[in-house]
Amino acid sequence: MLGRIWKGLCLAALLAATAVAPAMAGSSRDYGYTVVNTYPHDSRAFTQGLFWRDGFLYESTGLHGRSSVRKVTLETGVPEQERLIDSHYFGEGVVDWKDRLISLTWQDQVGFIFDLATFEKVGEFSYPGEGWALTRDETRLIMSDGTAFLRFLDPDTLKETGRIQVTDKGKPVDNLNELEWVKGEVLANIWQSDRVARIDPTTGQVTGWVDLSGLLGSADQAGGRVDVLNGIAYDAATDRLFVTGKLWPRLFEIKLTPKAGLAH
Repeated sequence: MLGRIWKGLCLAALLAATAVAPAMAGSSRDYGYTVVNTYPHDSRAFTQGLFWRDGFLYESTGLHGRSSVRKVTLETGVPEQERLIDSHYFGEGVVDWKDRLISLTWQDQVGFIFDLATFEKVGEFSYPGEGWALTRDETRLIMSDGTAFLRFLDPDTLKETGRIQVTDKGKPVDNLNELEWVKGEVLANIWQSDRVARIDPTTGQVTGWVDLSGLLGSADQAGGRVDVLNGIAYDAATDRLFVTGKLWPRLFEIKLTPKAGLAH
């Protein structure tokens, strides 16, 4: 509850003013990163969701009056397609399923279904509580709501089929935010931190932590407009992991490294 209240305060203030395989197979619980490539990112994009499909990044953005879903060219950071969401809604996470885009809103308990090719809205669905992020495996959607729970949704009916509590050494891990499915694990941004949790989707246990502190350089933060780390996308075909943040001017391709070998 405090996390969600603080989130609202932060947003009010704002409006006012890789090669993953070796790391995933490692025995260490703690990882750092090396930067493989750096790409431009729209610094006006309040990134809520991010995923990779067929050579493009798909991104959802938030804030009332600025929420959207978009298809983005990696090398330029420029949207090739974009659909604005009605200003009444605060957009949250997004994921693909077959020929559809499925997106959440923060506190309105409604989600939208868009045609993947045209971005035309083809439906809506509802859910209780808040909507934060979406990812998927081969058979189901996985949703975060800002708590320590992950919900599982039927991808065709969008009804909840179950949920699991995420814990680290027996303690709940709250503020689960943007999600990405990577090699049988769920990676989750922890809101208001520079950490990403690696989660076993069967048990809910955190199997490791990724420390992304220092990723965005001081020069990029000098204007004071950047917000928190948020946004994970994985290109399974080429084994590339991408991360960015809300209002960040850059998106990074990274490789996870055991903490003992941390190098920025």
